[in-house]
Amino acid sequence: MLTIEAIPAFDDNYIWCLYHSVSKQALVVDPGEALPVMDFLEQHQLQLSHILITHHHYDHVNGLALLKSHYHAQVYGPHNPNIDGIDHYLNAGDQLQLLGLSFEILAVPGHTLDHIAYFCPELAQQPRLFCGDTLFAGGCGRIFEGDAAMLQNSLAQLAALPPATLVYCAHEYTMANLAFAKALEPNNPQLLARIASDSSKRQAGLPTLPSTIATELASNPFLRCHSPELRQSAQQHSGHNELSEAETFAVIREWKNHF
Repeated sequence: MLTIEAIPAFDDNYIWCLYHSVSKQALVVDPGEALPVMDFLEQHQLQLSHILITHHHYDHVNGLALLKSHYHAQVYGPHNPNIDGIDHYLNAGDQLQLLGLSFEILAVPGHTLDHIAYFCPELAQQPRLFCGDTLFAGGCGRIFEGDAAMLQNSLAQLAALPPATLVYCAHEYTMANLAFAKALEPNNPQLLARIASDSSKRQAGLPTLPSTIATELASNPFLRCHSPELRQSAQQHSGHNELSEAETFAVIREWKNHF
């Protein structure tokens, strides 16, 4: 039986660990820190066999060297030679078979140019998406290397995945993201219900993740630039009338940087 658990790292990162309780083989996604992963593996008596990397930022790769040297795990990641330790470079459309699972590689640039995501379509009839910092619960990543159009296209690709897809992103940013979403769409009932539900999870010390694509489509402003209320908020904020969906996205992504 496969289990997926979050390993907390830094202040708000999640390193996702997938493991089989019988074989004790494990893989981790974006190990920004090595010691929390090593503690988790020891606690659960697991052997790390594979590491998946979504992009080059230090809080996603900083634990890579120590984990690789200690466990001799195979490392998969984007075609970026600046990430030291990748054994297998991946491109859009590549397929992986790891731990008995299939992963499809999606290119999702915008946050960084090298960003990829891992889509697993077959887990118990409910697909899984490991998307790093491209799509967050209630938000999306900052634009560091791409542009707004690039990031919006990447998010559209993820939004087109099956609605039941579970979304495993890399940070616990949900409540701040939902506060921004409420400023844009204060009358969205699904958003308000989500805020109440996720607030209860955080008060209980629980992660708000995973989310689902359906939940994001209903309440994530960066997937809702078609919403009249949201577009009106963007127009009022920018001082421009009749913004297109692409212009709306650019406005709210910049707005979020200073919210």
